Amino acid sequence: MTEMIWSIVLLVIGFVLLIKGADFFVEGSSSVAKKLKVPSIIIGLTIVAMGTSLPETAVSVTASLTNNNALAVSNAVGSNIFNLMVVCGFCALFNPLAVDKNTLKKEFPFSMFCAVVLLVCGYLSMELGHVDGILLLALFVCFLAWMIRSALRARANAEEETAETLPVWKCVLFIVGGIVAIKFGGDFVVDGASAIASRLGLSQNLIGLTIVACGTSLPELVTSVVAARKNELDMALGNVIGSNVFNILFVLGIAATISPIAFIMENVVDIAILTVMSLLVWVFGWTKQKIGRGEGIVMLAIYAAYLVYICLR
Repeated sequence: MTEMIWSIVLLVIGFVLLIKGADFFVEGSSSVAKKLKVPSIIIGLTIVAMGTSLPETAVSVTASLTNNNALAVSNAVGSNIFNLMVVCGFCALFNPLAVDKNTLKKEFPFSMFCAVVLLVCGYLSMELGHVDGILLLALFVCFLAWMIRSALRARANAEEETAETLPVWKCVLFIVGGIVAIKFGGDFVVDGASAIASRLGLSQNLIGLTIVACGTSLPELVTSVVAARKNELDMALGNVIGSNVFNILFVLGIAATISPIAFIMENVVDIAILTVMSLLVWVFGWTKQKIGRGEGIVMLAIYAAYLVYICLR
């Protein structure tokens, strides 16, 4: 009974850290964007995306170092599906997500391209080898260079703004403090929820497919929802797209470079499902240049159906 109470306390503390950490993180990142005259979408695609992807990075790199990296692909792909359907879906419920045409023409198709590259690399040899890992990391470097170039171009074209921003030291404090709180908050939530699930007699396989995959994506969910509620819609969407690119190119790139990752047919099916879901959300974005509440509900329903599928297969 004492263990159950402690697990519940851990869960509550984790959620508090996640929510407050995300609040500070978005505030600091938004202020940096205004100071540097860089669009919020680019800050979301880079700083925010990398910060919220810390749990996926930690899980996959640790798994590779211990030669137990079968979890790496399912963690990254499962997190990407969660980001796309649940994070975007929830954000759309709070505040319809306006989608910029440039995002639909460039960044979103690039995230789908990353999923296709992963599918092809994995399916051809049924593993992600060292060469595949280096290829993914090379694509990640190209992505970063593209984002930096876009940021410099946007800054050159930016008009003078008098928007009030936080001092530089406070921006750094908010971003770093927010990342630390998000990281530990995510850990506490996953640990607490896993312990509760085990006490209730749920299988480890089911816990891994649901709690761990969803738990490592909690930072993206909370950060994007907070950003949407603060009307930083570009940052909310940028966080999802950037995290998905980061999870495939950097997280799996590092993991495969350290130790080859064996593929099973279920991995191929899940990556194919991720690609189809990405295409669906992309179509939702093109229809009215936004993802509304109706689409958000459909996305959440599709994710619920996917959860039922992975639990039954």
